[in-house]
Amino acid sequence: MKGIIGKKIGMTQVYSETGALTPVTVIEAGPCVVVDVKTQERDGYSAVQLGFGVRKAKNVAKPMAGHFKKAGLEVFPAQLKEFRTVEDAALELGTEIKADVFDDVEFLDITGTTKGRGFQGVVKRYNFGGGRYSHGGGWKRKPGSIGQCEFPGRVDKGKKMPGQMGNVSRTIQNLKVQKIDVEQNLIFVKGAVPGPNGGTLYLKKSKKK
Repeated sequence: MKGIIGKKIGMTQVYSETGALTPVTVIEAGPCVVVDVKTQERDGYSAVQLGFGVRKAKNVAKPMAGHFKKAGLEVFPAQLKEFRTVEDAALELGTEIKADVFDDVEFLDITGTTKGRGFQGVVKRYNFGGGRYSHGGGWKRKPGSIGQCEFPGRVDKGKKMPGQMGNVSRTIQNLKVQKIDVEQNLIFVKGAVPGPNGGTLYLKKSKKK
């Protein structure tokens, strides 16, 4: 199982031995605790459920509190995430997973929730050019024509129009691991990842590398 839950700390830059500068994102990866282990025989698939962060006991529903206590947890995690495994994982409940799980991994796929931009028009949302601002204009940032007249008499599905922008799940693939700080559970990956500082991230071993 090559997966862990993390938190985006922010971006910085590191220098190589040759003096080359590389922009990196710093991620606090774990420690995560094993809350449940799914098996092929019992659940029909193999997976490991990890917990990350801390949540106040008063904010945890009774069914979830029972689920956490079954794993022997005294402190309840704030985030839960399942990571599928090829075969049944030989992990005990309550085991801690740390950043060193990626010691032998060179590339990661990282999933996060992008920043929410609210309701936006087509110029900002899809980079439309807009209308002319000089004589003869009159529509500036409007989308323009969105359909036909009599036939088909409707707007095509998928038409780019104003609407909610951002706040969606996105995965960036093949991000190179520049450095791992095992003592502080920090992973430095080349480039940017989705979401704001402090946002939750899901890190997995790259599928395509």
